[in-house]
Amino acid sequence: MYLPSWPKVLLGALLWSNCAHGHSDQKPLAGEDADIAELERKWAFEWAFSGISTFAHLPHIKCLTRPNEAFDIGIIGAPFDTAVSYRPGARFGPRAIRAASARQTTFRGFNPRAGMNPYTSWAHIMDCGDIPVTPFDNALALQQMSEAFLELGSRPSAYAGDPLVKADSVGESRKKRPKLLTLGGDHSVALPALRALNAVYGQPVAVLHFDAHLDTWHPAKYPSAWESEQSEFTHGSMFWKASNEGLILNGSSVHAGLRTRLSGDGWDDYDDDDRQGFLRLSSDDIDDLGTKGIIEAIMTRIGRDTPTYLSVDIDVIDPGLAPGTGTPEPGGWTTRELIRILRGIEGLNVVGADIVEVAPAYDGQGEATALAAAQVGYEILTSMVKKGLADSGKATGSVKRGRDEL
Repeated sequence: MYLPSWPKVLLGALLWSNCAHGHSDQKPLAGEDADIAELERKWAFEWAFSGISTFAHLPHIKCLTRPNEAFDIGIIGAPFDTAVSYRPGARFGPRAIRAASARQTTFRGFNPRAGMNPYTSWAHIMDCGDIPVTPFDNALALQQMSEAFLELGSRPSAYAGDPLVKADSVGESRKKRPKLLTLGGDHSVALPALRALNAVYGQPVAVLHFDAHLDTWHPAKYPSAWESEQSEFTHGSMFWKASNEGLILNGSSVHAGLRTRLSGDGWDDYDDDDRQGFLRLSSDDIDDLGTKGIIEAIMTRIGRDTPTYLSVDIDVIDPGLAPGTGTPEPGGWTTRELIRILRGIEGLNVVGADIVEVAPAYDGQGEATALAAAQVGYEILTSMVKKGLADSGKATGSVKRGRDEL
């Protein structure tokens, strides 16, 4: 009987397979009897340049569809950028930040300033993937993000012995909620995050806002003859909306790194900002106060116990060092200065955080902006984990340092 060439090959393979399994000395398939631990030892390792791109090579689970996969800190992408006033492109920010975090690994994740490795400590940290945010309808996108943050933030944390919880029973410990680090996306993603935190914690939170811009602008400051309620949702007015919704703790919040131009011919923007209860620290203030003075001003204003949302717009860094952003403003802080300040505020009670406005289309070949954002993420995660240990009364290990960074 005539057979075309490919059925002959297939038939031969099947016959060989049957014959091979008939031999008594045939070794079992690896998945049948092999020691899983040994397979993990041999094959689970990833170099910085290998593997699927997740933040710091963390395990990836689509957390929104897997409610039984508990975590203590979740990395969640919010690829949304249709509320910007200038250059779009931050929808690609989560992807760029993850790729830039590739050199962060569990085997080389020890943070000398903290005396600990955040990826191997008590917290179960997971890359939760992205929220599938629509690019066609901002009202729907806001609803999607609000529901996603609430869904993830309302779940119990993973670690029954969570050191953040001073409780004797496992049941009480599991009432502790996980924390989210959001990778934006434009800065408007902070509004749904704050709405979710308010629903979870039942109270307003302080906001520590690193940015070149106020982002407390009244929507009317964007002049147009065409008005709509939806047009109030922008990456420059989300804190105005949040304040008016009672989501932000008036009198305990801080802007840091400001250097923006103001609207009109006077100080109206600052008057609006004052009513929303923010302390303003300008980019120039670092010349007079130094990084230590900036740290002291933030800690004095917010304190160590106040639940705080930490929001980092990457344009707080000077565009000469971080050009990949949508609204660049010359005269910003250096990457080193921002990282030093973030390290100095590790005592804050951060209940959620974001890193936003990374737009890789405007970044250079060396990915300097995305690299800065990935390092910011590492510092935020370190502080979250270290704060948990400190609140439980557990030491993080010795910290060896000579002179201070600055």
